[in-house]
Amino acid sequence: MADFEATMRPTPSSSLPFNAPLLAAFLSFTIAQFLKIFTTWYKEKRWDSKRMLDSGGMPSSHSATVSALALAIGLQEGTGSPAFAIAVILSCIVMYDASGVRLHAGRQAELLNQIVCELPPEHPLSNARPLRDSLGHTPFQVLAGGLLGCIIAFFMRSPY
Repeated sequence: MADFEATMRPTPSSSLPFNAPLLAAFLSFTIAQFLKIFTTWYKEKRWDSKRMLDSGGMPSSHSATVSALALAIGLQEGTGSPAFAIAVILSCIVMYDASGVRLHAGRQAELLNQIVCELPPEHPLSNARPLRDSLGHTPFQVLAGGLLGCIIAFFMRSPY
């Protein structure tokens, strides 16, 4: 029974606080969201702390998260592992979606908001709440997020 208990006890490399891919992914997401405050200031010359909680913008936190996860798994498990294959496919889907479907949905929301603003005041939709138009990312924002995630994963790689 003691042998079974010893095998079930978490080791430093398998317990949550030492999970380098998970930590790299969370840290990449957090840093990308934090950087949005500064990129918004650079672009719009105004400080907007709410950008830390919004989707869209520069850099893509989704891309940073999944690229950090994939690279950290590749560095830890090897690029031939099934976990790395899953992470790469997940990354491709998320990054494609961020610069494709979500970007175009945001652009459509922007146009719909403009149309609603031009409606006469007596129209039933003239008081409709505006749609969120900051949903997706440009390919450059996705690339920047992916690069950020890779850099963070590289520096967080496990020494063993």
